[in-house]
Amino acid sequence: MTTSSVPPAGDKKPFLYVVVCASGIAGDVGTLITAARQRGWDVGVVATPQGLGFLDTEAIEAQTGHPIRSAWRKPGEARPLPPADAIAVAPATFNTVNKWAAGISDTLALGILCEAYGTGVPIAVLPCLNAAQAAHPAYRQSLERLTGMGVLIGSHEPHRPEAGGGADGFRWTEALDLLEPGVPA
Repeated sequence: MTTSSVPPAGDKKPFLYVVVCASGIAGDVGTLITAARQRGWDVGVVATPQGLGFLDTEAIEAQTGHPIRSAWRKPGEARPLPPADAIAVAPATFNTVNKWAAGISDTLALGILCEAYGTGVPIAVLPCLNAAQAAHPAYRQSLERLTGMGVLIGSHEPHRPEAGGGADGFRWTEALDLLEPGVPA
């Protein structure tokens, strides 16, 4: 896995998958989509099945011009999104981080993340969880494993349990900064 990605040159815009998990701040993902489009990315959203319920699907599909994916496609169905040039996982929950690090691929989002390692697609992850979850030893081990796989981990600090999800301190564009070092936010 590479540690950085500069969008490729040419007529085709590089394609960024934004993987969205079930977090109270997930509804603000449009902030990341807007910033990515301003930096020259085409964007598609892949939501975990639970994360889908946190999104305004019509607004996001209008913003990206692509359908939100959350379920596996049937054999023979066309791929609704082009292959990813990079992936931003934001917000990334305790559950997704731990399942991904363990190689569990029981949702489309996790399947994409697990396969991305094998194909070398750069990934930045912005965890969003509370301090009680972050204290669990499995979480620290999962971050270590993902870091060892070349995944770029954002700096968001866990919030207090029952404190509203930490929306005010979440740095959506940090995922882009990690994927594109040297490009101003």
